[in-house]
Amino acid sequence: MANTFTNLLYHIVFSTKHRKPLIDESLRNELYPYIGGIIRGERGILLEIGGIADHIHIVAKLKADSSVADIVRLVKANSSKWSNQRLKRKSTFGWQTGYAAFTVSESQLAAVRSYVRNQERHHRKLTFQQEYVALLRKHGIEFDPQYLWD
Repeated sequence: MANTFTNLLYHIVFSTKHRKPLIDESLRNELYPYIGGIIRGERGILLEIGGIADHIHIVAKLKADSSVADIVRLVKANSSKWSNQRLKRKSTFGWQTGYAAFTVSESQLAAVRSYVRNQERHHRKLTFQQEYVALLRKHGIEFDPQYLWD
């Protein structure tokens, strides 16, 4: 085969450190485009981003030679540094140590994007912790609750 073709779609979820509600509307309006720029800088495409004050969901298309771990590390490191420099907050902005990432099939992409767009409505019923555990279970990921949160 002369060429390589991929469609590598990911749904990535992580929270602020200790799930502090640090992402207010004014930060969100600048943070989300900034994260999109980080992903574009790695030749990926941000398809959807959403969340509430204590966490975010990212739906992105990544290149075959980009690891999810590297992209998440860059997004978290660069966005927390940017946030702390830009906002001069009383409390330090930071992300949780870990993350969850799931592959998304093209046939489910519209549903996942809608889910991410509607986070505020969704979280009227569930906390982030409940949502995170439900996502892990839905995707068959085993975990020890003792080590789930930092």
